[in-house]
Amino acid sequence: MPRPDHPDAELIAQAVFTALADPTRRGILAELAAHGPATATDLADRLPISRQAIAKHLTLLTEAGLVHAEPGERRRIHYHLQTQPMTVAQSFLAALAHSWDGRLNALRDHLDQT
Repeated sequence: MPRPDHPDAELIAQAVFTALADPTRRGILAELAAHGPATATDLADRLPISRQAIAKHLTLLTEAGLVHAEPGERRRIHYHLQTQPMTVAQSFLAALAHSWDGRLNALRDHLDQT
């Protein structure tokens, strides 16, 4: 996984933010975080969405690197949460926040002086 200052970090962050923009995908990630690896069928049993829709969302989450598909017994694919892309996105946000913190502090100092 690239470091936050690596040229691919922005592309990774963009893929993560795109994936997280959808509440269903956030729900899938929350389920995987809370209960561990699961199949699309397992997730469809837990969430108010069809297995086919879950599969489409899992494809996008896999492309974003947020989940990893691992073949299991009887050709069932288990999806595992991957944290590395989220770490890159968090670093991207932290750098952005740091930039804003400096600007907001300068504004506060200016307003305090007036």
